[in-house]
Amino acid sequence: MAELRWHPLTQDWVMIASHRQARPQMPKDWCPFCPGSGKVPEHYDVYKYDNDFPALSQDPPAPDDVANDFFKTAPAYGKCEVILYSPGHTTTVPELSDDHMEKLVDLWCERFDALRQDEQIKYVFIFENRGEAVGVTMPHPHGQIYGYSFVPKKIELELASAKDYFEEKGRCLFCDMLKAELDFQKRVIFSNEHFTVFLPFFTEYPYGVYIFANSHKSNLNELTQEERRALAVTIKHTVGMLDSLFDYKFPYMMCMHNAPVNGPDVHDSYHFHIEFFPPMRSADKIKYNASSETGVWAHCNPTCPEQTAQELREAYGRYMKTLA
Repeated sequence: MAELRWHPLTQDWVMIASHRQARPQMPKDWCPFCPGSGKVPEHYDVYKYDNDFPALSQDPPAPDDVANDFFKTAPAYGKCEVILYSPGHTTTVPELSDDHMEKLVDLWCERFDALRQDEQIKYVFIFENRGEAVGVTMPHPHGQIYGYSFVPKKIELELASAKDYFEEKGRCLFCDMLKAELDFQKRVIFSNEHFTVFLPFFTEYPYGVYIFANSHKSNLNELTQEERRALAVTIKHTVGMLDSLFDYKFPYMMCMHNAPVNGPDVHDSYHFHIEFFPPMRSADKIKYNASSETGVWAHCNPTCPEQTAQELREAYGRYMKTLA
């Protein structure tokens, strides 16, 4: 079964993909993403791999016959891709060269542009799940890209907030937020000419850093090649910082927020950024999303952002010393 079902209480689509229950756990002696598997080229740096168990398809099956006047279904139209970061099975992002990371950003841009050519796709979501704590079954370094036939609810909310702010003040909400963080400074972790990494004033997660483009860009493909390279290095250093925090491979969800595609022009009000959601609240404790967070979306951060920002700056300093 693969279909979309309408959630009338939140006015959002839910993907039903029961076939994904059959996804295998990673065998200990074989990896489909490693050269020699027969699934990928013998030689590659970064590589796009079509997901073997996609929740969305450009040739979706007809929905089950369960809809009626009240319950709505739709075909699970879209695309699910895997982006392989490296042929090395245990290679981590901080171990990749700056040139290699730039190739990864170039591939993200290439796939973003390819997916938006399909006019039925309305949102292209680039993301990475890292670590067993967030349910990763394939440890080989990789991320994913989903092309949705709808705009997901969180992006809808961001768009509405950004539109309201722009109509009221004539400025970008995200640009003003970045300026406020830079003026305050205490939650800024590090920055370069093109990107700033900070722990937001309102962060729901203790170590939930954001990466903002310093100049106004609405999506990844508006970045110049110089900015692409800067993004590559910024992501590498952000992951290196997180790994240095407690001296282990830090789990996280990395989520890229681009403007929607094949819809209204929101260039002036929407701003490309990346959000990290690391599940750890300390070296050995997980921040679970319990009833308040899950049931009513009322988040509670058990730490003080200004203090955890200082922890992250110290971790960044330790990581940068390893590069010297």
